[in-house]
Amino acid sequence: MKILDKYLLKTFVITFTTVFVILFFIFILQTVWLFISELAGKDLDFMLIIKFLLFSMPRIIPLVLPLSILLASIMTFGNLAENYEFAAMKSSGISLQRAMKSLTIFILFLSVLAFVFANNVIPYAEYKFINFRKNIAQRKPAMAIAEGQFSDIGNYSIKVDKKSGENGNSLTGVTIHKKSDQGIGVNTVIRAKNGELVSSEDSNILKLVLHNGYYYEDIVPKKYEERKKIPFAKASFKKDIINLDLSILNKVSDNENITNTNTMLNVNELGYTLDSLHKNYNKDLASFAENIYQRTGATNVNKSISTIKSNNIKGDLLSLYTNTEKTKILQIAKSNVSSTGFSIDSSKDEMAYKRKNINNHWLALYDKFVITYACILMFFIGAPLGAIIRKGGLGLPIVFAVLIFITFHFINTFGKKLAQEDGISPFFGAWMSSLILSPLAVLLTYRATNDIGLINMDVILQPFQKLFQKLFPSQT
Repeated sequence: MKILDKYLLKTFVITFTTVFVILFFIFILQTVWLFISELAGKDLDFMLIIKFLLFSMPRIIPLVLPLSILLASIMTFGNLAENYEFAAMKSSGISLQRAMKSLTIFILFLSVLAFVFANNVIPYAEYKFINFRKNIAQRKPAMAIAEGQFSDIGNYSIKVDKKSGENGNSLTGVTIHKKSDQGIGVNTVIRAKNGELVSSEDSNILKLVLHNGYYYEDIVPKKYEERKKIPFAKASFKKDIINLDLSILNKVSDNENITNTNTMLNVNELGYTLDSLHKNYNKDLASFAENIYQRTGATNVNKSISTIKSNNIKGDLLSLYTNTEKTKILQIAKSNVSSTGFSIDSSKDEMAYKRKNINNHWLALYDKFVITYACILMFFIGAPLGAIIRKGGLGLPIVFAVLIFITFHFINTFGKKLAQEDGISPFFGAWMSSLILSPLAVLLTYRATNDIGLINMDVILQPFQKLFQKLFPSQT
């Protein structure tokens, strides 16, 4: 490796590392802010918070890595151009492509590393992250209930004014809303002066022992007229025990079994899952079509029409029946149409949900390749752009980097949302931002190679100069 390649590579790696660490720290703070409700007020020890952050860190890489490459490229090549180092290279016969050669190899290696990371590390981290969040209540049951806010546990929504004791198991000012069996509305409200949490590490049942409280339960009368009175029952108690099922929240780390989200799967697993999802979707679609065909009674209608034709009966089918029979037939038909319409609407929502799930898996698959291409794309945007603007440091390069990355991220988010709703294909939704910004990379590389500025003012001003010459020939 020549001295020039070592110098450029060293300069770029130092800049890239610095930018990456700063941006990574900023995005970690954003993650803490997003999950502050799960961390604050639950007496989590330091090690649990560290694990929480460690498992959430890999998901940040797809955002930080392309932006770091873009900003580092602009800063590195901007500094070289600002200090006339590029001018010295060109005077020695070294072109921009030759200067970018060693860095291009490094970026290609970094892109392959990014794919391996996205295909193996991120799915595993997502798996551990989600299970760790579910595992918090198992390790320390009092964490499942936060002070001063309602915490949902199964059909119960629990709020306590204050927690005390060594593990926060002693509760003061307990308010419980018990949801209805259908999960709609609140049927029972329980208030207690104090309570205690009793649990076992070997059990998913959390016992909530309440003292000195009241029950308020809504009563739904059978007669509709009596419901307007809104009756309810009230009862007091000295001691009451409520068993809370934490199996929904808890997944012990040794027996983790939440593996059905697309972000937890690698390329091979996504391919297998997509094949199964497509088969099930086509099977459900065919079953739905067959069910609707049988509901409409199309077979009987065909037989009736053939009977009419064979007997040379003229007029519509209802002319064969009396007025009373016609009324009954029309009522039955109306009921069948309403029932079929309701079935179609409900099945339509179900099929749309399944289609969205398939699209999300496709997007997760394409994302692993998009991050690889995004690293290369951002380098070929940032390097020539830095050579053109001839500015290094943290001023103008940050402005350009933020504008370009926001555009990339906005288009990427828009494409994914559109693809999720089946507005466009998942492939185009995932690759939309890359396809749109690729011509920009080609244009900037071409202009930087040929020593053309970012905006050629002569081309813009030339028509105005010609017009001025025609209007005022004596002035030229």
